[in-house]
Amino acid sequence: MAGTRKPRLTKEEKLAAEVERTREMYSFERRYMEFAPVCGIDEVGRGPLAGPVVACAAVLPEDHEILYLNDSKKLTELRRNKLSEQILSEALAVGIGIVSWEAIDEINILNATYEAMRQAIGKLSVRPGILLNDAVKIPGVDIRQIPIIKGDAQCASIAAASIVAKVKRDTMMVEYDKIYPGYGFAKNKGYGTAEHIAALKELGPCPIHRRSFIRKFVTEV
Repeated sequence: MAGTRKPRLTKEEKLAAEVERTREMYSFERRYMEFAPVCGIDEVGRGPLAGPVVACAAVLPEDHEILYLNDSKKLTELRRNKLSEQILSEALAVGIGIVSWEAIDEINILNATYEAMRQAIGKLSVRPGILLNDAVKIPGVDIRQIPIIKGDAQCASIAAASIVAKVKRDTMMVEYDKIYPGYGFAKNKGYGTAEHIAALKELGPCPIHRRSFIRKFVTEV
């Protein structure tokens, strides 16, 4: 019958559906388990006008699966924060790399992203046998790499890396908002929202703005 609403799922049915979705998210880890430890890598902050780029490398536990992993942008802030705590607590290893806005201006955002990823790999407490990357292949790394398009939405360890990286960067931008008020960093996290661009034009750039990103908005950089 047209317009008939589907019956609401029970709490048990929702949990069962999430368990099934999570199992599918771990399919890449299972596929490459012979090369374990399997490490997922992702970055956050390629597009903002201000602040650093942050990358994370995450090796998830083999003995259990973490529910609700997904592309960090598809999760609520509350869910991201809880998952980040769980990942940092339960993962076999986590490494975080941070590259500053000055370096982004000096070597460009792509190379800065690669550098943040290399830093993240280098900070792991275990050496991965294989890297599952979100779409890219990282130069200067002598570990086998598997680029996965939209990996943060399909691969558990890449999703975990994206969540930890985003929470780390968002937390940094909230702190920068206290140091450089007026730009709305706590809300926009450095991205080029209309309010941020208006503040940039009115106040001029602050020390953490990426000069190579803001030239079309202000003349004095």
